[in-house]
Amino acid sequence: MKPLVAIVGRPNVGKSTFFNRMIGERRAIVEDLPGTTRDRLYGDTDWNGRTFTLIDTGGLALGEGTPPGQVGLSGLSGDLMEHVRSQVQLAIEEADVIVFMVDVRTGITTADEEVAALLRRTNKPVILAANKADNDSQRQYAPEFYALGLGEPIDISALHGLGTGDLLDKIVESLPPETPEEHTEEDETEQVRIAIVGRPNVGKSSLLNRILGYERAIVSDVPGTTRDMIDTGLLFDDRKLVLIDTAGIRRRGRIVPGIEKYSVIRSMRAIDRCDVALLLIDAVEGLAAQDTHIAGYVHEQAKGIIVVVNKWDIVQEQRRAARRGEPLSLAREIAEAEEYRKILSAGLKFIPYAPVVFASAKTGYHVQSLLRKAIEIADTRFVRIPTARLNEVVQEAIRRHHPATVHGHQLKIFYATQVQVNPPTFVFFVNNPDYLHFSYERYLENRLREAFGFAGTGIRLIFRARSKVELPRLG
Repeated sequence: MKPLVAIVGRPNVGKSTFFNRMIGERRAIVEDLPGTTRDRLYGDTDWNGRTFTLIDTGGLALGEGTPPGQVGLSGLSGDLMEHVRSQVQLAIEEADVIVFMVDVRTGITTADEEVAALLRRTNKPVILAANKADNDSQRQYAPEFYALGLGEPIDISALHGLGTGDLLDKIVESLPPETPEEHTEEDETEQVRIAIVGRPNVGKSSLLNRILGYERAIVSDVPGTTRDMIDTGLLFDDRKLVLIDTAGIRRRGRIVPGIEKYSVIRSMRAIDRCDVALLLIDAVEGLAAQDTHIAGYVHEQAKGIIVVVNKWDIVQEQRRAARRGEPLSLAREIAEAEEYRKILSAGLKFIPYAPVVFASAKTGYHVQSLLRKAIEIADTRFVRIPTARLNEVVQEAIRRHHPATVHGHQLKIFYATQVQVNPPTFVFFVNNPDYLHFSYERYLENRLREAFGFAGTGIRLIFRARSKVELPRLG
């Protein structure tokens, strides 16, 4: 997993402005009001060859002492301020490096001193960033922050990008040593990483225990029992697997601040780490909005995915009870499963490539086949298509259906090549990527899947501008 760098400090010192600049997008809400950022936000950045994850946290006002139900100086009620504190504390505990941000324009405040006292008690590297040093007259006040006892302050302007390079140099210097991971593609395919993901209480830990045949994870009817990712290795059909059990992912509005919120982030990171995700759906409750949210995240990351309809045994029992004990015929059982599959396909139409498996972690129904299917999908992610064959398929696709005009211009595809595996990634050299309509991109993806498979896994299509003189146009 990538190293974690937490950005902490009192409210309104520019933490979110720095976070947005570093990750290259406006992900954190930035307002000139204290208390705007309440939950942690995560984003990846890289510097000098090191990639790490930044954590933007809410502003700390440790000594405010606002009673529950009342609003204090930070702009937050006492209850919400306590939640923000717990969020920041969790970020500090998990981080490898902490960036403590202060404001040169206001100088040292009581809140700064309280945060500094908290950070001095940690065993983590702490880097002091004196923000809002937008000009020489403001930069001259940075040295006064030596009094916080956290070393030399690095003066920066997150708004204008001044001094951020020096700060990033210090961050990279403070990161733990990089773990050497020089694997060939053949080495990578030997180990398949499978993440078990889904909403709380859909049976993720039960599925893990059923696969392993022993009580590896705590199983409880109380949602949120699993808080950390649990990695477990096993050998199955002579293949090395790593199973990643995760905390349940709830709808955003129902996430309890504190430990559960943090486990949601870890679940998302588990998806980032895996080759194939087993998305568990509760067969009794059916497809929920949060299921589509999780599936969408897996799709965005171009991971392999299997939609697992868990607790299928309970659905069958309910249907038998409704028929007053009359057993289901095989034909009726298949028909009802197909009807359920159609409902899932309608709700998950953006991942038509995902297989659906009806299973039961409780009885073991179809559990073994899940692992075999996951291995198949993982192997598919390492398939390489010869360039000549790929361009034959692309040329035929263009002949069958030419791109539509976009604002009076037509997309011209000159050449295509596969540039990466895991996930399979294809680059199309075109006259202008702006002329591409999303429907034609979907059409090309469907043609590639028809020709080469890639069942169960996301693939990536990248369109880059090239001159017609450089490469011969197809079609």
